[in-house]
Amino acid sequence: MLNKIISGIALLGLAGTVSAQEVVVKIGHSGPLSGSQSFSGKDNENGVRLAIEELNAKPITVGGKKVKFELVSEDDQGDPKSGVNAAQKLIDSGVKFVVGPYNSGVTIPASRVYNEGGAVVATVASNPKVTEQGYKNLYRINASDSQLGGKMALYAAKELKLKNVAVIDDRTAYGQGVAEEFKKQAKASGLNVVAHEFTTDKASDFSTILTSLKAKKAEAIFFGGYAPQAGPMARQMKQLGLTAKLLGGDTVCVAETAKLGGDAVGDNVLCAQGGAILDKAAAGPEFKSKYKKRFNQEPDVYAASFYDGMMLYANAMKGSNSTDAAKVGAEIAKTSYKGVAGTYAFDAKGNMKQSPVTIFNFKNGQPAPLTSY
Repeated sequence: MLNKIISGIALLGLAGTVSAQEVVVKIGHSGPLSGSQSFSGKDNENGVRLAIEELNAKPITVGGKKVKFELVSEDDQGDPKSGVNAAQKLIDSGVKFVVGPYNSGVTIPASRVYNEGGAVVATVASNPKVTEQGYKNLYRINASDSQLGGKMALYAAKELKLKNVAVIDDRTAYGQGVAEEFKKQAKASGLNVVAHEFTTDKASDFSTILTSLKAKKAEAIFFGGYAPQAGPMARQMKQLGLTAKLLGGDTVCVAETAKLGGDAVGDNVLCAQGGAILDKAAAGPEFKSKYKKRFNQEPDVYAASFYDGMMLYANAMKGSNSTDAAKVGAEIAKTSYKGVAGTYAFDAKGNMKQSPVTIFNFKNGQPAPLTSY
């Protein structure tokens, strides 16, 4: 009996030694895990999860201790108020590193909460205002609206050789931002913007707007908004006999657009997405294979970027030999990290110094890359 007690004490001591050699770091994720954009939120979350599982399988060592990462994911519903609440929940649970949010309208108000909580944030939110707020450890790991909207306008002018274009935006921070950048570059490129119409991110009937634009002979319509509206919009354009191309930003570059638009979505729908063509990126095919094996589906728009965001944190922890948020953030600011979707080096505001943009159309219900700008 005494031997058993001694053995038990020894095992307890051993357990204490093992845990003392390990540090647990919580990684927060905020995204739309419910509602019409949940397909994107879950895809992004999967990207973070895949990175964490790989890192935990082969732990990094920081400050002499192995690091175990824990994912804490919150559903911000793509809604600003819910996003602020999600941010507060993550901060209250001790999260100091966040990958997300996905939506600009969520990121802009939530980033104040993350800043006050001392967290480092890596977001794909593209509205320029995100990084104009002056928060030190807020990094945009994707192209901005000026790059997405601007390069789609350049493609429309130089490659499609269009003359008359129209703009519709859904009045969200993202939709409005990317639409304004498209319009600015379109005018600078000599395109005639015949109209700028407005809808919402809850709308489903665009027939009145589209009929008006048909009368104005728009050759293309740039839609600043999300797939749940873009798909039905393409379908209604076909029903009205409107032969204009439908253009959009990164949130249109998803299979959901084709799923909702059916046979109305093909090479007539084009969109701009941050990052190089994944199939041509050095680590792209391997990432796609790993993702599909783990989740039994193809990665969508930003799975690779969210995966990279997590790996960016791990790389900076190794580089700074610390899991302290301030030290890790400082390491990210001064170094460069080559990921799957791009090379992450940031300017003083937290924007990527270089972010390629890829133009897509649709084939067989999937976004198909055409060229990188």
